[in-house]
Amino acid sequence: MAQSKRFLEAKKLVDKTKKYSPIEAIDLAKKTATTKFVGSVEVHVRLGIDPKKTDQTVRSTLVLPHSTGKTKKVAAFVGAEKEKDAKEAGADIVGGEELINEIIQSNKIDFEVAVATPDMMPKLAKLAKVLGPKGLMPNPKTDTVGPNVKKMVEELKKGKIAFKNDVAGIIHQAIGKTSLEANQLVENLNALMDTIRKNKPASAKGAYLKNVTVTTTMGPGISVDPSYFA
Repeated sequence: MAQSKRFLEAKKLVDKTKKYSPIEAIDLAKKTATTKFVGSVEVHVRLGIDPKKTDQTVRSTLVLPHSTGKTKKVAAFVGAEKEKDAKEAGADIVGGEELINEIIQSNKIDFEVAVATPDMMPKLAKLAKVLGPKGLMPNPKTDTVGPNVKKMVEELKKGKIAFKNDVAGIIHQAIGKTSLEANQLVENLNALMDTIRKNKPASAKGAYLKNVTVTTTMGPGISVDPSYFA
């Protein structure tokens, strides 16, 4: 695919032989954002793990210091006594068994993330084949199953993110819009890298943060020196 003139001009600003500091990389990412719309700033982290080993999977959640600018549509699967809490916290869809049966019958999913109380999980098993393949099944590992519905929903509405390495051992995560200030994006980057570092598997050997790249939507990749996050 031919690269646009705007992309090629932006690419010239990036020194491919250099490992940039976080602030240099973010400043450069903002300068090389080539889209006419407000794009996202993305981070791609290659980890020193064996992704084939389940005990070396890196996954976690965090609320970034500055909003990514995207609010997700949240469904809360709760009993009648927790419905008020879920609604007050900002859940878009709230219900129990009736909601589960409604989704089974219609096969329609009108939400981007789901939370549930532990007592609802056996009932949600009926939806596993529908929600599982879409990555929407509530899971204690992503803090989407728990008794405190209010807290779970509020954090998601504040822009809580969940990440997991892919089959190649790389984490791909947006950390905000290009419209955010550079220092805000750096704080988001540092928060993400700190969480990744803290989730290093005990069995992973050698260098853990192998490669860190910052890019914008359709912008060139900018290499960041991993030692800044060690």
